[in-house]
Amino acid sequence: MLRDLDAILGTATHCELAHELLGQIRRARDQLLTFCDFPGKVAATNNVSERALRPSVIQRKVTNGYRAKWAADAEADLRTTVDTARLSGANPFQTILGAVSA
Repeated sequence: MLRDLDAILGTATHCELAHELLGQIRRARDQLLTFCDFPGKVAATNNVSERALRPSVIQRKVTNGYRAKWAADAEADLRTTVDTARLSGANPFQTILGAVSA
């Protein structure tokens, strides 16, 4: 796999767009195949992250955004708390109660 990547990065091109893309790949080379170094622990795509953001995007679109920064920050804090609680197997409601009463 790394030899294939070396071959791709060693390809000569006269296309400016391809040249820029190869440069980006060279700079990110160490991060590109992280999912191979940690099988089952790191996803090969960002689909999980995109799905986690989806409720926030829908909320923003339905309400036409927030008029106050504190409201947007509160929404982000709440969603972060709930998502983190779910990832750790905790009850999101209990986690919010614990955070508010602390």
